[in-house]
Amino acid sequence: MQFDIITIFPKVFEEYFNTSIIGRAQKKKLVSIKTHDLRKFTADKHKNVDDKPYGGGAGMVLMAEPIIKSIDKIKSKKHPLTALSSSLSDLGIKGRASKKTKTIIFSAKGKQFTQKMALNYAKNYDQLIMVTGRYEGIDERVKTITKAEEVSIGPYVLTDGELPAMILVSAITRLLPNVINFASLQEESFWNNLLDSENKQSGVLEYPHYTRPEVIKYKGKNYRVPKILLSGHHAAIKKWRATKTT
Repeated sequence: MQFDIITIFPKVFEEYFNTSIIGRAQKKKLVSIKTHDLRKFTADKHKNVDDKPYGGGAGMVLMAEPIIKSIDKIKSKKHPLTALSSSLSDLGIKGRASKKTKTIIFSAKGKQFTQKMALNYAKNYDQLIMVTGRYEGIDERVKTITKAEEVSIGPYVLTDGELPAMILVSAITRLLPNVINFASLQEESFWNNLLDSENKQSGVLEYPHYTRPEVIKYKGKNYRVPKILLSGHHAAIKKWRATKTT
């Protein structure tokens, strides 16, 4: 999977993307992540990327032309295909669709991002171009011209689009073949919901987790691991976990 992120602050991604699972996925060439400095696509000497909104109002709006130029430039390059020849069939999912590119704009008025959307992107696209917004937003003509999909990560407003880009990369990368252990996916409560054609999701996302020590003492009180988890009775444990996720 190729991720291309358009931003005016490319350096903020470096440490996050080079760490842990995403870092290892890049080293294994399972994903490729590139950031593109929007200011390099401006026409004026001051490298301005924003201007006052037409019709008045507070704040500034990111201009359309630099963004459109950057998207065209990214699309014109033939990125080397990453090592994704493995099928998703081992995850209980049908194979990938034909190779496609999707452009995403992060916006508070966009479609709220879900696990189902993450799986759809992982299955059906080989390249995601993500435009990170700032200030009051992005000129609407970017969406019109590029046919981009507007995505929101939740019912709230952020100061920037860099965090949403990191969230999408994280959520999608872990669903790609060979990035993480398949058993980890199977144990997630979201997993069966995703394979269900109706995608019914419960209010609670996952059962409670415990690890050592068996007893934690805090302010004179003992906090113990539930006895059922110490029983070794796998069927009973599975049943207990199911009751905690409904």
